[in-house]
Amino acid sequence: MSQLKTMTPDVVTQAYNRIKDFINRTPLLESETLNERLKSRIYFKFEGMQKVGAFKARGALNTLLHLKEQNALPKEVVAYSSGNHAQAVAWAAKQLGIKATVIVPSVASKVKIAATKAYGAEVIVTKERQEAEDLAHEKSKTCFLLPPYDHDDVIAGQGTVALEAWMEEGNFDAIFAPCGGGGLISGTYLASCLFSKSVKVYACEPQIANDAAESYKTGCIKRFETTPMTIADGTRTLGISERTFQYIKKLAGFYEISEEEIVYWTQWLTHLLKINLEPTCALGMAGAYSWIKRGNYNKKILVIVSGGNMDPSTYLKIWENSHLESMPKID
Repeated sequence: MSQLKTMTPDVVTQAYNRIKDFINRTPLLESETLNERLKSRIYFKFEGMQKVGAFKARGALNTLLHLKEQNALPKEVVAYSSGNHAQAVAWAAKQLGIKATVIVPSVASKVKIAATKAYGAEVIVTKERQEAEDLAHEKSKTCFLLPPYDHDDVIAGQGTVALEAWMEEGNFDAIFAPCGGGGLISGTYLASCLFSKSVKVYACEPQIANDAAESYKTGCIKRFETTPMTIADGTRTLGISERTFQYIKKLAGFYEISEEEIVYWTQWLTHLLKINLEPTCALGMAGAYSWIKRGNYNKKILVIVSGGNMDPSTYLKIWENSHLESMPKID
């Protein structure tokens, strides 16, 4: 683990300049119907069209490219992940011609595991998330550990999602993003500081995987002993880190989202935006909806849609009951 420090927002700009020629500049999407019914202007930054189908490509690549700049690129990297970070590390390592070993818990998406192997990484499957983390740290004695969120360059890379959105549209009143280990929301907070002192940045987390929200409320890090089995598999982390917590403490707030809300908004965003998205992506919209209902009408909102890699079994769970008969609306 690299030394803990508080970064300045300019690291996000540096990261963007470092990775921009390798990544996709993903689109900002809107739904006129949703805007009308929610009395708001909502922009969706769709990272499902990013390399590996998720924002994680940004942080992994930024970390390795920064090492290369310092003539410190390793011959091998190791990582632990519940899915998208695994693919990102495998892809980024392939771009730079180095070996990758990725350790995933057995609850990880089968599709994401298969994709990780396809990018050329060696994949080791463990029973529990903690076992995956422990094994990765053990292997890091002989190679470089590229963690999913507990690294400055990972955080800076993830911040380029919001940076791109602001460069294209800007002047957002509020930003909503999912929170697992906290890398994306930390980078989003840093990026927001580049442009505005008034924009409110909110983290959104499943109620049954709310370690970050509890940490935010109590002022000390809370951690799960076993993997929380939310349908939003991108947030199945055991806990945030001290590194991400220093930024999480500065957020405007947290929204804790029920499993029913996650399914509801996954269905509606799929229908309204005509995209494939993971359940984790619904967290930001669910949080934005709650914020709007508190009287925040006619605001300009950015919702980060973090990825589009959904396992077939999760897809069946999402669509086994339809919520499309009750279209979202603000009365």
